[in-house]
Amino acid sequence: MGLLLGYALGAIPFGLLLTRFSGGVDIRTIGSGNIGATNVLRTGRKGLAALTLLLDLLKGLCAVLLATKYLPGGEILAAAGAFFGHLFPVWLQFKGGKGVATYAGILFGLFWQGGLVYAVAWIGALLISRISSLSGLVAALSAPIAAAIFGHYELVALLSACTLIVFWKHRSNIKNLLDGTEPRIGKSKS
Repeated sequence: MGLLLGYALGAIPFGLLLTRFSGGVDIRTIGSGNIGATNVLRTGRKGLAALTLLLDLLKGLCAVLLATKYLPGGEILAAAGAFFGHLFPVWLQFKGGKGVATYAGILFGLFWQGGLVYAVAWIGALLISRISSLSGLVAALSAPIAAAIFGHYELVALLSACTLIVFWKHRSNIKNLLDGTEPRIGKSKS
């Protein structure tokens, strides 16, 4: 049940819904074609991008918190479901986001210290590099490490898998980073 609950929440495509309801374009037809906050930002609507980021984070957090309250012991499955629901929503032919914000939400739900480490890594890397994809990769890398440091060994396998999937979903960004062509926030693609 936790897996299904998490998936149902995670699969809500907030970036797509917000841009569509605000009279914007189908977010899947611009930029990376992704439904996440960074691609929403490419529409020039910073408020919608921030709201997408917040809602994508909250769906991961809510999945874990609801499982904690109503399905004790199902928190890890709810976290996994929310993460995979965001990446592979059934109603979008399994073409979702890259999972960075939802990953933050599940971490805050599973152990707040991990969420805090993730947020600091994400924001710190963003302030230094101004490259969204690099920031998400750095944050994702911090998650399983934080779980081990804080003694949440039962989470290390799940978080390691999530991190590997975030890297896989960012494979074109990684290529651009290595080539020096990955765009910075606030600058057009070169």
